Amino acid sequence: MDALGYLDEIPMCVGYEIDGKIEKDFPATVKLAKAKPVWKVFKGWKSDIRGIKNYEELPKECRDYIEAIEQEIGVPITMVSNGPGRNEIIIRK
Repeated sequence: MDALGYLDEIPMCVGYEIDGKIEKDFPATVKLAKAKPVWKVFKGWKSDIRGIKNYEELPKECRDYIEAIEQEIGVPITMVSNGPGRNEIIIRK
């Protein structure tokens, strides 16, 4: 997540519009030419998150982005990288 900290906005593709219908799965090759990505745009957090040890201490915008990813994929995110080092990981319970 630290690599995204400089962005004003962070787009997330949440589906593809094909012939007026929204599909969540990546389109098959025969439909790909017609597919238009559907974007959900999140506000960036514009701050350095390195050194943060607790998930609750992350900026609200960062947590909102992580939680939106969880909602889209239907799986909890239990590890959040907040730096390039192997030890720079927030473990969520």
